[in-house]
Amino acid sequence: MYYYLAIALGGAAGAVSRYWLSSTVEKFNGSGFPLGTFTVNVLGSFLIGVFFIVLAEKLHLVDQWRPIIIVGFLGAMTTFSTFSLDALLLFEQGHYNTALFYIAISVVLCLFAAFAGMQITRVLL
Repeated sequence: MYYYLAIALGGAAGAVSRYWLSSTVEKFNGSGFPLGTFTVNVLGSFLIGVFFIVLAEKLHLVDQWRPIIIVGFLGAMTTFSTFSLDALLLFEQGHYNTALFYIAISVVLCLFAAFAGMQITRVLL
């Protein structure tokens, strides 16, 4: 039961964080590029790399904290479904190059961000 409650609490905080960060970034975005979702996903990818190393390799507490931080908070903060919708809407609106760029840059930068988070955390801690 603890795991479900931890995931729910982390998920609620992650969803609120995603909404706040995404909407804050979009206030300053003058382009048609979905910069809010992109920012949230890259930051979340970096943070999942950091927290995985901290919890698994440095503190050896991954089993206790993974439900609330990784599955709950970061799982709800990052959003593949919103990414997918944004990309499809760009296609539907005829912005094919922007959609393809968004898809490619999101996948590449999110993978790099997770890798960077892991490597930086290994070096610093």
